[in-house]
Amino acid sequence: MPKKEINLLSETERLVLRPLENMDYERWLEGFSNTLPQQYKHDGVKMDLSEWTQEKFNEVVTRHQQLAIQDEGYIFGVFRKFDNKHIGMVGFWTVMRREFQWGFLEYRIHNQHWGNGFGKEAVQEGLSIAFKNLDFHRIEAHINIDNPPSISLAESVGLTYECTRKGFTYEFNEWTDNFIYYMNSK
Repeated sequence: MPKKEINLLSETERLVLRPLENMDYERWLEGFSNTLPQQYKHDGVKMDLSEWTQEKFNEVVTRHQQLAIQDEGYIFGVFRKFDNKHIGMVGFWTVMRREFQWGFLEYRIHNQHWGNGFGKEAVQEGLSIAFKNLDFHRIEAHINIDNPPSISLAESVGLTYECTRKGFTYEFNEWTDNFIYYMNSK
């Protein structure tokens, strides 16, 4: 069973990874407010923040805590250490426990912070958390085949290409193919 350390805080040289807290609302809002226009298809459109209140954010924080308690998902905000700015997230979703201890990785760094190595640093630390603190044995990343930046990031942190799953994810109003990258605990 995972240790379920939902209040886990982990640091790298430049970053802090930890679950979001209610007090992070302004930092979170600023991070999303300052994103640049969509840079390419998989960057995601600029988020409409007009209805994001402190109360709505608090509900998200509570939901993240519930997901961790139920061992369904673990979402870590990524904060730049020197100024505590929210620059993205790394998350893990439980696919199956029992004899598999299998999870799924997701990540996002706000596009105004691209090109600084934050994604690699955050994902490397996230993988360490997944294996050491959350007791996963296998972590997979499911990456659109037309997403070279995400493929490069996965490879740079040591994830290994395993296969292509055809029609694996429903997005963009169609079933899309995904490359499956994985890492097992050591």
